[in-house]
Amino acid sequence: MITEYFQHISFAQPWFFALFALVPILLWWQFTGGKKQKASITVSSIAGIKNIRSWKSSLRWLLTALRMLAISCIIIALARPQTRNDEELVSGEGIDIILCIDVSGSMLAQDFTPNRLEAAKDVAANFAAGRPTDRIGVVIFSGESFTLCPLTTDQNVLRSQIYNIQSGLLEDGTAIGSGLATSVDRLRASQSKSKVAILLTDGENNGGQIPPLTAKELAKATGVRVYTIGVGTEGMANVPVQTPGGGVVLQREKVNIDEKHRWQVLQGKR
Repeated sequence: MITEYFQHISFAQPWFFALFALVPILLWWQFTGGKKQKASITVSSIAGIKNIRSWKSSLRWLLTALRMLAISCIIIALARPQTRNDEELVSGEGIDIILCIDVSGSMLAQDFTPNRLEAAKDVAANFAAGRPTDRIGVVIFSGESFTLCPLTTDQNVLRSQIYNIQSGLLEDGTAIGSGLATSVDRLRASQSKSKVAILLTDGENNGGQIPPLTAKELAKATGVRVYTIGVGTEGMANVPVQTPGGGVVLQREKVNIDEKHRWQVLQGKR
């Protein structure tokens, strides 16, 4: 943390650092030339006092060190250390977008590397990175839905929330209607001229109290445009399966993506 702070420090008058050449000269004068100015007396013998030392004499070097430190600080101050903050003004007419991400158990199928959910997270994060002037929020859903991140333009917070998404955070299932309804609710009070909900799912709706068609009608009534991105393939893939003992094993199973149902959600058809 401290190292990162000093990496952003610059100096307005760095030529003052040339004064550091005086420091070794002053040290040489202190320990050699300075001795010539000390008073002295001649005695016949110092056998009785040569081993007598006080704390003052033991700490004489400390005074010299403090002087050198003070001189160094003065030189650094003369060089005018300063930090710099860069600000960039970006203008543009942004839109409000909710990324509605499926986190159900079927999203753990490994027909993508490493699985469907991680692939969806990468798509969502890359999409958000390309929309710096838009407000973007995140809703996750499985058997229920939850607003993970409200509408924001903070790219760091948004990407952090996206990459922290995990399956198992909510009750299992795939309630597409609930996820879409929550996304519409997040956009309902928006004053933006354009409001968009992007649904990332494998399309296999099998739960929730709100049918996808009802959620689609809510979106239409509030002026929210809905787009869907299918995540999955047809064929065989490794799927995590929980064992009776509480462990998880990978089994080779048939996987698919419900393109027909996803298309119905987009079109508002039964």
